[in-house]
Amino acid sequence: MDQISSRARDRGAPAFRVIAQELEQQVLSGDLVVGSVLPGELSLAKRFNVSRSTIREAIRLLEQLGLIRREEGRNKLTVTSPSHKEIGERMRTAFLLQETTFEQLWEVMSAIEPVCATVAAAKATEHDLEMIADNLARTEAALGDPERLVELDIEFHNLVAAATGNSALRLSRDTVGELFYPAFNLVITRLNAGARLLLAHRKIFEALRARNAAEARSWMERHIGDFQRGCDLANLDFNAPISGPMAEIQ
Repeated sequence: MDQISSRARDRGAPAFRVIAQELEQQVLSGDLVVGSVLPGELSLAKRFNVSRSTIREAIRLLEQLGLIRREEGRNKLTVTSPSHKEIGERMRTAFLLQETTFEQLWEVMSAIEPVCATVAAAKATEHDLEMIADNLARTEAALGDPERLVELDIEFHNLVAAATGNSALRLSRDTVGELFYPAFNLVITRLNAGARLLLAHRKIFEALRARNAAEARSWMERHIGDFQRGCDLANLDFNAPISGPMAEIQ
């Protein structure tokens, strides 16, 4: 029998948290297989020598982490892999709590975006290219709508990241991009930069379609550099900490 309550006291952590950590480790090690049914509360309580209420708290924490799900209309709990959205939300929370600045996010984007373009040039499927082409058509139609342009810009970069087939790149890019939304919005609104944005997107797309990795990377680097210059021209404070997806930069 696992003596979790004793270990919890040794660590100075609540028993439910230590149980959740142990179950999480079993999922990561494969001892608890994704798709399998988690043992019931009573079984887990006997195993860890704790009360059922402690097990419920541990289960609630694992549900928040996206590691287990309760089947609708049933009491069974299934071991799951966290969704892209759930992981992204946890990453965004960490960025916010660390008081990350827009400059720090831009530095990350400067590293990730060119890599995404380079990899996508080699791995993009015809479906990926069709999705990006559709985004370009909608972007051209939205040149007079700054708010819509911001949404389409974020979508464009997400599509390029998705075309890499690399989930780590995609998750990193998507999370940073969403946190950068306020800066995107203010640059587009203040500088009417839609036409320049569309030009860069078209050049990147043409390079992807031609399987020209060097050209795709070069245009992406220019595009990201343009964004920083746009922030300077719009008098945005790049040293300001992010405070949420819709934060205003003073």
